[in-house]
Formats: sequence, C-alpha cells, structure tokens
Amino acid sequence: MGRAPGFAQQVASLTEAERLLWDLVSIPSPSGQEGPAAQFLVDWMTGRGFQAFVDGAGSAVGIRGQGEREIVLLGHIDTVPGWIAPRLEGRRMYGRGTVDAKGPLATFALAAAAIEPPPGTRVVVVGATQEEAATSLGARHALGQFRPRLCLIGEPSGWERITLAYKGRLLMDWSLRCPRAHSAGPAHSPAEEAVDFWQRVQGFVASENDGRRGAFDRLDAALRELNTFDEGNYGRAEMRLGFRLPPDWPPHELERRLRSLAGGSQVQFSGHEPAYVASKNTPLVRALLRAVRAGGGQPRFVYKTGTSDMNVVGPVWKCPLAAYGPGDSSLDHTPEEHVQLDEFLRAVDVLRRALGDMLAGLVAGNER
Repeated sequence: MGRAPGFAQQVASLTEAERLLWDLVSIPSPSGQEGPAAQFLVDWMTGRGFQAFVDGAGSAVGIRGQGEREIVLLGHIDTVPGWIAPRLEGRRMYGRGTVDAKGPLATFALAAAAIEPPPGTRVVVVGATQEEAATSLGARHALGQFRPRLCLIGEPSGWERITLAYKGRLLMDWSLRCPRAHSAGPAHSPAEEAVDFWQRVQGFVASENDGRRGAFDRLDAALRELNTFDEGNYGRAEMRLGFRLPPDWPPHELERRLRSLAGGSQVQFSGHEPAYVASKNTPLVRALLRAVRAGGGQPRFVYKTGTSDMNVVGPVWKCPLAAYGPGDSSLDHTPEEHVQLDEFLRAVDVLRRALGDMLAGLVAGNER
C-alpha cells in the first residue's frame, strides 16, 4: 500500500521534538532486536551534548552533566511484536511504540537535552532493552551501573498523571503428557485436564479475591496460551498462565500455592516480580506535581495493574521513584496504538520544568 497524498509534507511539517518520536517509531525494535533504534538514539543524543553510548545490555544511554548526584530517567526502547506502519492523522501519530514506550523515552531525551545540570549533578537517560520480554535485561544491567538519588520510569500515564505503583507478576507454564484413550471411555484427555486445571486456578483466585474491591488489590489470572498435540500413542497439552499480583502476594508464595494445585502435571515458573508501591511524599513527586500544575493540568496519581521496570529497580535503588510519560496506556500493544502530539509536547514541557526543580533540590541537599 502506498503512502497517502501529502505524506511527505506531513512529515516535513513535524517539529524537531515530534520528528525524534517519528524517527524512533519508524525503526522496528521488538524485544531482542533493539540495536538499530538504540544506535539512532545514541547518535541523536551525542549530537545534542550528551555523553552517549550503547551499553553492555544493548541499551541506549545518554548522560548530561558530571557528578555523583544523579537522576536516572529509565525508559525502554523495545516494543512488543506487531509492526504498525507509522502514519499521521491530524495531530495523532500512529505506530508501534508511540505509547509504550518510545513516546515516554523521547520525552526523557528531549527534556534532558533542554536543561543544563548544575555542577556536581548529572541526568542519565536510559533506553533499556527487553522490558517487554519479562527479562528486563536493560534495567537489570543498569542496576549495577548507576546509583540515582531520584529515578523516573518512562511509561505512559497521560501528561497530567503520575504513576506510583505497579502490580507484581508471575508466569506459569503447565504441561501434561499421557497415553491416549478411546474418546468414549472415562479417561480425560490432556485437553480436558488442562481445562480442569484452569478451572481450579479460577476457583482459587476467586476465593482469594473475596472481599477485595479495587483492581490494584486483586489477584488476577489470565490464560495466555493453550495448545494440544497428537503424538500417536500419547497426547499432550500445554498452557501458559499469567498472574498479576497485589502487594500482599509475593511471587514465590503464589508459586507454592499453584504447585499444590497442579497435581501430576509438569509446571515451570518465571517472571517473578513483586509489586512495588512508591511514596507520594518525595521531592521527585512534588516536582512533578508542581510542573503539571504550572502547565495548566490537574495532577492525579495512578496505580497500574501491569508491571514495569519500576518493579526491578525500585527494591534495589531504594530512592524516590515514579513513572511518567505521555500516552493512553489502554492503547498499549494494540493495532491502534497512537499518541496525541500536543499531549506529547506538553509532557516534554512538564518534565523539563520538573527536572530543573529536581536538580535544584539535589544541589540544596533536598533528596528525600
């Protein structure tokens, strides 16, 4: 399919800030294939005064300023699979990553490029790899490279909203292989055993959620994949289940309970991430609140039911954290992923103002 008439003129009319997002979104970077996008962002940051490089995890890193008192802006440059050809419809930009999370990452790079850190301070922008792959390779590598006084995670929340918490995660792979039996006999097929197990999980989750009201406080279970295989004299069924965990459900405790439900089936667990809840009363959050209000917005707090790299770095860095970025998170991973460009620009302005406030606080020794 060819481009719509006027497409080149539309792209040419983008501002420098909008063009950064367009160029990033135009480079496919599903998890594990982030190299070209990371190098592009490194080149862009180098051209704007950053000390920039691709680190050992393949992440794009840009540093402005010098000193031990650092603010880390941790975004991610990978996306889920499913290419969406970038296009412009009025002031809406469509494309994979416009929301999750090249939009927030571009916001970080633009805001950092617009400020001059005071002596003894620096701002670090990280476009981390494999956030969407549940390995969080880039964030885990960054854990050993930086010790921030403040950390902002790049995830969509809308330009007026500040995300303070993410639920935890656990992934479960279930499988069962057993001899075939006649379909008229009493024995259950592997497919039926899989359905039975899923129903037991649903019953367990419903029982645990009795009396819990809010979505953030509930234990959630999702059947992500179900496959059956005919192997001659044997049949096999496989499932992948995903769980979202509230703060009072540690992943290893949920694993223990699920193993007790599994009976003779084979189970493997991965993606263990506990929930993380950040404090509202920190210099980081106060700076964001002031900046949103200065931009004419009415700030609100958000508690997300997914996970992010906040779950990875929060327990280790133990510094004030929040997540921020433009975009409607309900569009994450969808075929209609897009961002309003006016919202994107407002987020850049909010973060630029907030960064100046945070850096002044670091100089004054106001870090907690």
